[in-house]
Amino acid sequence: MTRTAEFPLPLTESARAVFHRIVEVGQATRPMLSSALEFSKPTMSAAILELSNLGLVHPTGTTQGATGRTATLYGLGHEVGYVIGVDAGVTQVRAIAQTLDGTILAEVDKLLPPAGRLTSDTGKAVQTVLQELRQFEGNPRRPLRAISLAVPVIVSENHPELASGLDEIKASIGDSAGAEIVLENNVNCAAIAEMDLGAARGRPSFAFLQIGVNIGLGLVHEGRLLRGANGAAGEVTRLPFPFAPLSRPRRRGLEDHISSLSLMERVGADWTDKTPAPDNARDLFRLAEEGVPSALRHVERHARDIGLVAASVVAICDPGLIVLGGGVGQNGILVPIIEELIADLAWPTEVITTELPVRGTVLGASQLAMRRAVKMLTGDEHLRRAG
Repeated sequence: MTRTAEFPLPLTESARAVFHRIVEVGQATRPMLSSALEFSKPTMSAAILELSNLGLVHPTGTTQGATGRTATLYGLGHEVGYVIGVDAGVTQVRAIAQTLDGTILAEVDKLLPPAGRLTSDTGKAVQTVLQELRQFEGNPRRPLRAISLAVPVIVSENHPELASGLDEIKASIGDSAGAEIVLENNVNCAAIAEMDLGAARGRPSFAFLQIGVNIGLGLVHEGRLLRGANGAAGEVTRLPFPFAPLSRPRRRGLEDHISSLSLMERVGADWTDKTPAPDNARDLFRLAEEGVPSALRHVERHARDIGLVAASVVAICDPGLIVLGGGVGQNGILVPIIEELIADLAWPTEVITTELPVRGTVLGASQLAMRRAVKMLTGDEHLRRAG
């Protein structure tokens, strides 16, 4: 029998450790938990009873061990609830509802009219996907613990004027039913997803470099997201460009040059093959993989431009690893050229492509929501590492 609880809970240290372990692995038996946490049987029994009484864990079935004995499996209880992660982009809003052990309840997405920035359409789409996902709360209803929104702007508590369009997004949330609300930059969310679920698992420090219609950088140092004094760390769009004696840098000039839109303009203006010029980056990289000379020439030139950005990141942050993402960055053909240029201008640094090319940002937002939910439930900051 569970009782209504006030959060955060005054859990014992052993109960908190058991709860975190079940969040990490999904479900486990008492012997499994005792072995992993080095708890005695009485300590484990007391912790499971404490969590069960609060509705935070419950039996999910049984399993048979090597000796033939059956043991009860425990998973997260109904009172733990669920979270929602939202990728509130400028072309699409994608959202996912998950329990705290990572089980996906539902996913929805909405395409948006092209705008290039956050608009009222983005806010309306966020409102729609949140309403759709909340239909999966179940009966009895699971409590919604946290909503995390990844947004393509700087998220700064000190200087909210650095962002534009956030008011529309905040207003779209509506009644959050007591859920914690988390806002974070979209590239930072993608970096968190790579750390927890993707190509940077097990790497304490790395940089996530997004190259596509827009560019961005997420930095992780010693297992923690580096946000900076104003929440603006990694805003590579503000790097001076062009940077030469006879040139005057302009605001966002680097992004204007290196975006996929500018890339395709250059391709269209300088295509020398009989094969028709591609009209999008995906087809350009396909033709380059097939060995079409003009495609290879433009891809190699673009790789060198990206390499200059990457070399700047290495020189400043020495991340040890750069994960490339975004519609352009995810193409493996770029990697050897970028690695060579970084080694020439700075020092050898590993470069790899994302393992989460489509869902990285929304999964990162959901990871943030899970962390906030765990803290809400236990009062303990717990960085979930998923395998």
